[in-house]
Amino acid sequence: MPNPRGTPENLEPGKRKGDEPLTEQVNWRVTKTMKEELSTKDHPPDFCRQAIQ
Repeated sequence: MPNPRGTPENLEPGKRKGDEPLTEQVNWRVTKTMKEELSTKDHPPDFCRQAIQ
């Protein structure tokens, strides 16, 4: 029976597309309307990164 968790290569962290690793976190407050609009986006974290850049 195969291992359900996959191969050891699958367990290693994935590679990021950017030049620098994303190691820091930033938190900010938004209105409920803003949060609802953000949740409709395909990939909210990438949308926020692009908006900040």
